Amino acid sequence: MSIDRKHLIVEAAKRSFTQFGYKATTMDSVAKLANVGKGTIYTFFKNKEELFDEIVSTLLAEMKIEAEKAMDDDLPFFENVHRALYSLLEFRKKHQFTIKIFQESTDVGTPAVQEVVQRLEKMILQFIAAKIETAIAKGELRECNPEVTAFVMVKLYISLIFDWEKNHEPLEKAEIADLFQLYLLKGLSK
Repeated sequence: MSIDRKHLIVEAAKRSFTQFGYKATTMDSVAKLANVGKGTIYTFFKNKEELFDEIVSTLLAEMKIEAEKAMDDDLPFFENVHRALYSLLEFRKKHQFTIKIFQESTDVGTPAVQEVVQRLEKMILQFIAAKIETAIAKGELRECNPEVTAFVMVKLYISLIFDWEKNHEPLEKAEIADLFQLYLLKGLSK
């Protein structure tokens, strides 16, 4: 019975954070959505921050699984990185919880939410940096700083998927892959 209540609380909190944002969500609102007493929430979570962390930790794990599923050992490094980044950013773009987190981080600047955005970006960067290190070890990439290279790759993807769309028609997945290879694999020099 306790596990069911905890799950109800987490799902209710996720709905509340998604609908109202971190700052406007209260333990009272979560209790009401979960149809439990506020005291019941405190049997599982010390405070709103711990409840939020539970949801975010699950989200990060789900994102990592999605990125791993996008990878294929038979494909070259750049194709795999493209697939992983695209799946991560699409995950972020399609899930209302992550949309609300990024919106609140930008619009309100809530410190707890900004910390989550940093955790999310750190997870993505570490994931890509590890793939770069593997590619270097296999001889698929020349020696480079994996952290810097991961940063450049992720920021390029974010720019092509999110920033480009602010003033232009969205790019197709294949176009993004071609641009990614042009700028990072082939270079612009003749």
